Amino acid sequence: MTSAAIRNAFLDFFRSKGHLIVPSAPIVVKNDPTLMFTNAGMNQFKDYFLGNKQAPSPRIADTQKCLRVSGKHNDLEEVGVDTYHHTMFEMLGNWSFGDYFKKEAIEWSWELLTSVLNIPKDRLYVTVFEGDEKEGLPKDEEAANEWKKWINEDRILLGNKKDNFWEMGDTGPCGPCTEIHVDTRTEDERKQVDGKNLVNADHPQVIEIWNNVFIQFNRLKDGSLQPLPAKHVDTGMGFERLVRVLQEKQSNYDTDVFTGTISKIEEITNNKYGFSDTKTDIAFRVLADHIRAISFTIADGQLPSNTGAGYVIRRILRRAVRYYYSYLNYQQPLLHQLLPVIATQFESVFPELKQQESFVTRVIKEEEEAFLRTLGKGIETLNEIISYFKDFPVYPISNPVTPKSPMPTVIKELTEVNSGISLFSGDSESLHKTISGKISFILYDRYGFPFDLIRLIVRENNFDVNEVEFNAEMQKQKERSRAATAIDTEDWIIVNEGSSNEFVGYDSLETKAQVLKYRKVKAKGKESYQIVLDKTPFYAESGGQVGDTGQLIINNEELRIVDTKKENDLIIHFAEKLPSSFDGEVIAKVDATKRKHTAIHHSATHLLHAALRKVLGTHVAQKGSLVNADYLRFDFSHFSKMTDEEIKEVERLVNEKIRENIPVVIRFMPKEEAMKTGAMALFGEKYGDTVRVVTIDPSYSVELCGGTHVGATGELGFFKITSEAAVAAGVRRIEAISGAAAENYINHQLETLRGVRELFKNPKDLGKAIASLQEENTLLKKQVEKFEAAQIKSLSKELLQQTQVVNSTPFIGAVVDVPTADALRKLAFELKASAPGHLIALASAVDGKAAVVLQLDEALSAEKNLDAAVLIKQKVSPLIKGGGGGQKTLATAGGQDASHLQEVIAAVKAAL
Repeated sequence: MTSAAIRNAFLDFFRSKGHLIVPSAPIVVKNDPTLMFTNAGMNQFKDYFLGNKQAPSPRIADTQKCLRVSGKHNDLEEVGVDTYHHTMFEMLGNWSFGDYFKKEAIEWSWELLTSVLNIPKDRLYVTVFEGDEKEGLPKDEEAANEWKKWINEDRILLGNKKDNFWEMGDTGPCGPCTEIHVDTRTEDERKQVDGKNLVNADHPQVIEIWNNVFIQFNRLKDGSLQPLPAKHVDTGMGFERLVRVLQEKQSNYDTDVFTGTISKIEEITNNKYGFSDTKTDIAFRVLADHIRAISFTIADGQLPSNTGAGYVIRRILRRAVRYYYSYLNYQQPLLHQLLPVIATQFESVFPELKQQESFVTRVIKEEEEAFLRTLGKGIETLNEIISYFKDFPVYPISNPVTPKSPMPTVIKELTEVNSGISLFSGDSESLHKTISGKISFILYDRYGFPFDLIRLIVRENNFDVNEVEFNAEMQKQKERSRAATAIDTEDWIIVNEGSSNEFVGYDSLETKAQVLKYRKVKAKGKESYQIVLDKTPFYAESGGQVGDTGQLIINNEELRIVDTKKENDLIIHFAEKLPSSFDGEVIAKVDATKRKHTAIHHSATHLLHAALRKVLGTHVAQKGSLVNADYLRFDFSHFSKMTDEEIKEVERLVNEKIRENIPVVIRFMPKEEAMKTGAMALFGEKYGDTVRVVTIDPSYSVELCGGTHVGATGELGFFKITSEAAVAAGVRRIEAISGAAAENYINHQLETLRGVRELFKNPKDLGKAIASLQEENTLLKKQVEKFEAAQIKSLSKELLQQTQVVNSTPFIGAVVDVPTADALRKLAFELKASAPGHLIALASAVDGKAAVVLQLDEALSAEKNLDAAVLIKQKVSPLIKGGGGGQKTLATAGGQDASHLQEVIAAVKAAL
């Protein structure tokens, strides 16, 4: 069976069992602070398990795009090294929300695997939860008894809490699970060792294929478990592993899920895949795996960046580049050439990649080009480090030496920050110099330079690198990151029973409500509270629109709501304190002014989006937005800077539609019907069966949107673009204003212009007056430069007559009066030209601040082992309460304290 046929067989089977087949959710998670990416099939159904939302059917099945780059067996650096773990993978799943339970889930698992997919029964093993005395959890006898109906008892194995008790997180729904494992070894191997001894033993050919989770408990903050009112089934089967088993391969990468991509890599690089564990073959697997994660994530709206989820994607991409650069000897962009294979392969199941093939290709190519340049810079820097250290003795490090190569900037930084650290250490037996892990970490952190590539290059030069120290620096960074984002959330306190969480804010900005529950949250050392109402007019941050603020009035006590967000589909109100009591009536009241200005900017984004498509082309698609009361930010796909003419035309179109005062028509309709009308949907957004359609003239703008809008375009008043710039590869960003914000902006600009006119005595032609002033200014600058040059020559002659000889070295040191720090440098250059072989130290008070220059020539630096940069940092900067740096022959410093300039000259002289 082909992989496509296997996928269809799974979905058809569960369709026959009454399951609703739903599409995959985007791989990029929104409205869930606990996740960056969808990492399991159940993520999109969390609200159903938590009771926050009613499932569209009690039985659901799907195939879900997932991404895992950390956690159990999924360290990114291991993907490609083995043959069965991946970053992006498909999770086949069937779900029961309070409907069937263990009996049906187990029976159907067995039926599908053995009767439909025809996996031999004697190759299957199952595990059930053995219980946990510490938690008072019994053995899962119910699951074990159900399995006894279908499989020999000696193939039913007990599993511990780690393997057979599933938890959503530290708190939340959880329960025992039963795993199904398959033994794919040869007949001879199976005779030698019983497969049940290899289950959960990380054997590459005895692998878990399916996990049936029985969600029946809720984990509380204190660790205790509560039974859930309804029991659920949550299953997940690794699609790539299933295909491997059915196609009788020894590796996931040998199946038709990956062979097309691998063949393309062979064609591009002129290398051959050898089904082995060599670095070359690992590189093939890394590329075949990583291109899927990168491309699908970008297609779902997450662009590579230096923070958060974007950094994860950039890290995956760079790992792939490093592998083809180092092990396939291919040193130009490669990944983007694989896009057509992936997009075509998944067109029928995940069509969003094919629909954006050109855009995703361009983004990946530009990322590759940028990192290849970075790799080149990193290699150059590493070679400088190696050249510098080659002059040091191996062991022991006792006698001071003067390296022939200059000290690289990376090492200078470390010597400043970590005075006295061991930059490298010698080993008397191996005679290897070991470069500091701190240096390696700077290369990794600044240049994205992979540690194993650092290790490879230094070993080629008979060096080692301190891996323990590098790992320690990595751990510090992770801890800093965790500390910055750590959120401690307590259990929900139930005030009133109920699961309704209705949003009524499209029609009303004030409503009576009930508090359902609340909880305390601590983040960055600050406590706040989250409150859930049975109904609310507060719009929760979503689709780029910020959350509402306002008040909850409880028993005449006003409680300020500072933000509103969604956790999955649960609307949560953020408050800085709790009321004295939750008894009595609650009035939820939105800040109407802020909502109005926000709605104006949201409607403006729709007009802007349509105008961009008309002016630039239909390739323009929204890639992100921010809508608040003060301005709008709109990211869109486009590969060149907009011209002034294009910006003006976009503004003209938007303002034309504003003047037409077009009604903003909002309707709810079935998604399929909406798409037939030409409504635009955003890639990476998850839409339900019924969608909200915002229409501003059917021939101009029709979009799916859940945000708040004005009643007619005339309410926007005026629209103005304030900036346009690149934000990522293939993505531009416009910032713009409308409504009162635009009015204030125009008034401010006019007021500024009026002030400028008054300064010029209200000339008839302001432009001509400014041009005349600029011309006059240029002439005056030239005169000043002449006077300054004459002053410098005069000062230079005076200072030459004050030359002293200190320790057999000619020395000129003085505090001088010059107008700028630049003039001070020019004076130093003039002196050097007239007096080679001198050490020159000049200081001046410029605008009340200290400026210092040290200068000498190469010969003097080498003869006396003098370094101007070291002198500046050690002797000068502390005296002037400032900082500086430079090269061996020229260094400068600036500081806040100009009262010790004579001491500065004396300190340099003393050092000499």
